[in-house]
Amino acid sequence: MTQPKLYRLVGADGSTVASPTPGTLGGHRKTRVYGRLDCKAARRALGTGRSYEQQRVFFADEATAVTAGYRPCASCLPEAYAQWKAKGGK
Repeated sequence: MTQPKLYRLVGADGSTVASPTPGTLGGHRKTRVYGRLDCKAARRALGTGRSYEQQRVFFADEATAVTAGYRPCASCLPEAYAQWKAKGGK
């Protein structure tokens, strides 16, 4: 019997959790920004070298990313970013 593939996701408390379901959002641990997996800004950054890739994290959903202390990407999530900024995000 084969084991199901497990994906490493970041949980609401910031710890890494194993999940049989891949993440729906990607993020960057150092800048604490999350966004869509097809984000143009993230793809550009991934193309610049391994340092970005090593800081890449994944989330099951937006609520988990926010609870873990990440903010929305201004490039791929402009509405969520505007709301975050209006609430005093820095």
